[in-house]
Amino acid sequence: MEKKIAVLPGDGIGPEVMEGALKVLSFIGDRFKHSFKSEKGLIGGAAIDAEGTPLPEKTVDLCQSSDAVLLGAVGGPKWDQNPAHLRPEKGLLGIRKALGLFANLRPVTLQPALIEASSLKPSIIEKVDLMIVRELTGGIYFGEPSGMVDDETVVDTLRYTKGEIERVVRTAFELARKRRNKLTSVDKANVLSSSKVWRQIVDEVAKEYPDVTVSHQLVDSAAMKLIQDPSQFDVMVMENLFGDILSDEASMLTGSLGMLPSASLRSDSFGLYEPVHGSAPDIAGQNKANPLAMLLSVSMMLRYSFQMVQEAEVIEAAINQVLQEGYRTFDLYQGVGTRLGTTEMIQQILSVIDQQLVGSN
Repeated sequence: MEKKIAVLPGDGIGPEVMEGALKVLSFIGDRFKHSFKSEKGLIGGAAIDAEGTPLPEKTVDLCQSSDAVLLGAVGGPKWDQNPAHLRPEKGLLGIRKALGLFANLRPVTLQPALIEASSLKPSIIEKVDLMIVRELTGGIYFGEPSGMVDDETVVDTLRYTKGEIERVVRTAFELARKRRNKLTSVDKANVLSSSKVWRQIVDEVAKEYPDVTVSHQLVDSAAMKLIQDPSQFDVMVMENLFGDILSDEASMLTGSLGMLPSASLRSDSFGLYEPVHGSAPDIAGQNKANPLAMLLSVSMMLRYSFQMVQEAEVIEAAINQVLQEGYRTFDLYQGVGTRLGTTEMIQQILSVIDQQLVGSN
């Protein structure tokens, strides 16, 4: 099978983790007889420096002509003083909007070998396995008007259409059916009009999924329960701002942002895949970045966009084995086991994949 992948390394540690991910993807392609053709594009701060814009039109064209997109990270203090339209994050928001990527999937699954890396008690997190589905192209991040009204007043607008809500809710129901048939919808229906409509639409769509148990949770209560008893959740669906905040909170259940991938999808099989950890400019170029979230993002791409489940499972199994054997990157190292740099961790993953595939033949 042949697939074209748009590769957007971005800023900070993005190019480093992307380089390792492409090595693993190439290795998987060779072993499973796939042809993964990749072409690089600019986004974020790198695009501002080279093209004067965080999202060049040719990057959008590249992504639209590809079967999926891999993105490293955007942002950094270098561009903090830029005007709003020349901030790296505008490139990320823009590409999501341009490609119609309305559903962001963030799996939060604890690797057994990392249970001690979490700040929570093992008894609380040992059964954590949840999926946060965040609406990605609407809400307060995109609502107009936005900005200063006069010298004393600033406004942001939270805007949704019923269609925007329904499509992401339906995506969450479909995922719940493939998992444990349990869906928690997160809102602020006791205060916000948009949340009241959100809750109504969830209840309407739920009639089509009688096999899925649905509950509603106010966002402040959901934030508390994510720490108190995260194992109660399976699939959680929420609007853009709530999803941005709660997914970062949930990420710390696993002990490190460096372990969490994400997928941004539309209604077909097309998606953009990126690690949650951000650009981490303080360690860029030092061979300290954790590449595992980027690898897990590749795994999500194989699974969701290309329906290559076996190939995805090979990567996931290799990561699990490497961690079980005590190998750690700098963010995970706690004085026990073997500390590896970015390139060394990738090499260890490749070695394990090679061993697994030889053993399966």
